[in-house]
Amino acid sequence: MALDQLVFDEAWRAGVDRVCFASSACVYPSYLQGDTGSSYLLKEEDADPFVRDKALADLEYGWAKIMGEMTLRAYHRQHGLKCTSVRIFTAYGPRENETHAVIALIAKAFVRMDPFVIWGTGEQDRNFTYVQDIVDALMLAVEKITNGSPVNAGRDDRITLNEAAELVFDSMGWRPERIEHDLSKPQGVTSRAADLRRARKLLGWQPKISYREGFRKTVEWYLENKNRAEVQATLDKLLMERYTRAGDVPSNDYLPRKHC
Repeated sequence: MALDQLVFDEAWRAGVDRVCFASSACVYPSYLQGDTGSSYLLKEEDADPFVRDKALADLEYGWAKIMGEMTLRAYHRQHGLKCTSVRIFTAYGPRENETHAVIALIAKAFVRMDPFVIWGTGEQDRNFTYVQDIVDALMLAVEKITNGSPVNAGRDDRITLNEAAELVFDSMGWRPERIEHDLSKPQGVTSRAADLRRARKLLGWQPKISYREGFRKTVEWYLENKNRAEVQATLDKLLMERYTRAGDVPSNDYLPRKHC
């Protein structure tokens, strides 16, 4: 939060024309995302740091993001800084690392993890949004929104983690003999997708890249840029970091830390 404020302050003092803050779906309250198979779409007004009972972000990361939004809006009100916050939903794509959900699934398939372990039931769903769609939303938002208000950048449809794993297997041309679900491990919020009415109205934007195409592009990049030994070492390191922090018994499963 302090770093966000420093950036906003330096931007204002330097006469920067516009600021676009990369916010997150984690600003939204967890209680709106707790039902399996939910059809609820998260609206910008569901998370508002200036309204009582609507500043209920998801863990420390979500609180940091909503406080960043609040700080940015204060610079708009007090100094006229042209700005907006884009609430990014579960972005993925080339050059992402293995601490994120889709890349973690790809990495485990790449090293031929079998049995392939998914934390939770796998029925938790997300609206994974391809990076190029996110970039397009950011560019449009900074051009068209100047009053500090937020806008969603995500999808209004969703897939389960089990379905995401199947897309990875299809794109890889490989499938494990067995898939296991570890119900003792955390799985994040149960269901998340974005209401895009504001994005469509103000930006003329909606995602263009389908799940299948986005997963294929990401897998192709991964296969071209990674080797098995490197990926296995990365997964082992991440697992050991988790073991060191939490004192858990090491296992062969892995859940990415970033899931918004």
